[in-house]
Amino acid sequence: MKSFNDAINSQILPALCLLLAMFLWASSFIALKLAFVDYHPMVVIASRMLVASLAFFFLLPRFRNIRIRRQDLKLMAYMALCEPCLYFIFEALALKNTSASQASVITTMLPLLISVASALFLAEKFTRQNVIGLGLAMAGAIALSMGGEISDQAPNPILGNFYEFLAMICATAYTIAIKKLTSRYSPLFLTAVQAWIGALFFLPMLLLPQVPLPETLILLPTVAIIYLGLAVTILAYGSYNYALSAMDAGKASMYINLIPLFTMLLGWIIFKESFTVFQYFAGFIIFFGVGLSQSFWVQSWR
Repeated sequence: MKSFNDAINSQILPALCLLLAMFLWASSFIALKLAFVDYHPMVVIASRMLVASLAFFFLLPRFRNIRIRRQDLKLMAYMALCEPCLYFIFEALALKNTSASQASVITTMLPLLISVASALFLAEKFTRQNVIGLGLAMAGAIALSMGGEISDQAPNPILGNFYEFLAMICATAYTIAIKKLTSRYSPLFLTAVQAWIGALFFLPMLLLPQVPLPETLILLPTVAIIYLGLAVTILAYGSYNYALSAMDAGKASMYINLIPLFTMLLGWIIFKESFTVFQYFAGFIIFFGVGLSQSFWVQSWR
């Protein structure tokens, strides 16, 4: 019989970290849309990585005792190449062509991709309850986004949604890599590595002639960039990486189905978008499916 404290540390705390990460990632769709109105996407992404990398420099004393194994260098580079480098490029292209809500629904493909990859590369197994919960959550997420009204913020939704799907493939590869690395390195250190490599990757792109640099700073998109760098890049990725160190990658990925729900809620708060009765029902299905897929709802109180 597990004690309550053991349940908190082993199951509930990682779940809360995942909820926080999903909410912050959902908010990133809104923040990116706001920033892209006035700044070039490459300016937004490079500035976001610069803010995050500078923030991590204050934590360098915490990393001084970390010894990186030579054989892990390639895996770390591969991790950062997948996300943030390629992932952010595809996500920026996606949000220039499709709406935040439509992009968020493509994220529901990620749990399925991670489940397959985890079975192939991590030898993880799922129960019938996990599969049913995953299916319900994915169905609810799709219904939630499809139930909304079509907006004019998606000039080429098919192309944009395809770019978002490519971003999900990158996120799958990243999740497998980070799951292997968290057994030897702290989630905070791995998040810092992502930020530093991401900054080195994106900052030189500001020199490209097709990337216009802003002549003046505009308040709203600037605040959005700072938020993306601190809250999303550091806090969301840090929370997600911690959760991956404490639970199976496949089970953690099921929480991604919450992103469309949180995106819709933020759209309602910020852009005054309305919900239909069908969307409320779909949101309930998402929560129920995610809860069903996680054993802690039952086991932590035994």
